[in-house]
Amino acid sequence: MNAPASALIDPDLALQRLLAAASAIVETETLPISAALGRVLAADVRSSIDVPPADNTAMDGYALRSADVPTAGVLLPVSQRIPAGAVPQPLQAGTAARIFTGGLIPPGADVVVMQEQCTAEGNAVRINTVPHVGDWVRRRGLDVQAGSVVLAAGQRLRPQDLGLAASVGVATLSVRRKPRVAMLFTGDELAMPGEPLRPGAIYNSNRFVIQALLQAAGCEATDFGIVPDRLDATRAVMRQAAQQHDLIVSTGGMSVGEEDHVKPAVLAEGTLDLWQIAMKPGKPLAFGQVRREAGQGEAAFIGLPGNPVSSFVTFLLFVRPYLLALQGVTQVAPTALPVRAAFDWPRPDKRREYLRVRLNAQGEAELFPSQNSAVLTSTVWADGLVDNPPQQTIQRGDMLRFLPFSSLLQG
Repeated sequence: MNAPASALIDPDLALQRLLAAASAIVETETLPISAALGRVLAADVRSSIDVPPADNTAMDGYALRSADVPTAGVLLPVSQRIPAGAVPQPLQAGTAARIFTGGLIPPGADVVVMQEQCTAEGNAVRINTVPHVGDWVRRRGLDVQAGSVVLAAGQRLRPQDLGLAASVGVATLSVRRKPRVAMLFTGDELAMPGEPLRPGAIYNSNRFVIQALLQAAGCEATDFGIVPDRLDATRAVMRQAAQQHDLIVSTGGMSVGEEDHVKPAVLAEGTLDLWQIAMKPGKPLAFGQVRREAGQGEAAFIGLPGNPVSSFVTFLLFVRPYLLALQGVTQVAPTALPVRAAFDWPRPDKRREYLRVRLNAQGEAELFPSQNSAVLTSTVWADGLVDNPPQQTIQRGDMLRFLPFSSLLQG
């Protein structure tokens, strides 16, 4: 798994290695459907019933036998009234039943004529059209058939998924336990918002970006804060973070300077692969394990770059799919869309580039003026990233591979 220090690894290969090391969490919990939004299903959901459970009408109108109306203009007595939720009587031959949306089709009827095509005349109704068998009838099992899988294990539950579970009478769902993730940040130069900014200090934006990204990915995040630039302090935090967490995420401190202690700390407490990814921004990425107490296994470790845009992009492209895999999600790749370029990019990098862009009113990608990895405003301005191959120039009008933040930021 180790790569030579000078080698640049393709981003797709690096992601494959990360995902290969991700074992889905086996612990599950059972939740009421009202509390399951955003969680990942641990088991298929099968329906025990047909939906709808019986033939019903899709329209307000009149249920009747089509054979009773061979021509338009037939007048039929109304023999019963069927609101939704009522149990109808068998339809008498030569009559119609007044019926309302969702009402059960009475035995003997084979069609519903919408009320707009009828004229009520006292206790009778004139049918002003020739009906066809099955018109406006929703058949039993049209939506769901008993025994079928309505929700598959490994999918993250959306509002419509919860509605579907409810529609087949399911009250609780088995979901995987949320990943427990420890996050820590290195650098004595870091200050917290609200504090005076002393000379040489910067505010710790990564802390809030990473925390929010972890929450969006469906994790329980523990903030270990800013770690002092000392090896003993960094090792102590690593040991503590490993005990109750599935993953440790850090930003910065992965270089080889005298004040960069994350790499030696992880090596002392576990194992580490430090990769140079052939991408821009976000070349340095670390992956490894930190040992827990004897017999308790290991926590995974991912070290992200310190520059705010680099840490943001590498989280989206590597940490997010890793976390989804931990939760047993079957589809971890983001949705890529083809869009047309509204800019020129004449001097591409030899590495694969992830350019911050947003879509204009014509649906074309506009480029943020600065692609510097320290310019966090670019991520606020942008709608997503253009995944540009190495050494690929872009001319206005070219088709691009666009990764929208709406796909990258959801769980």
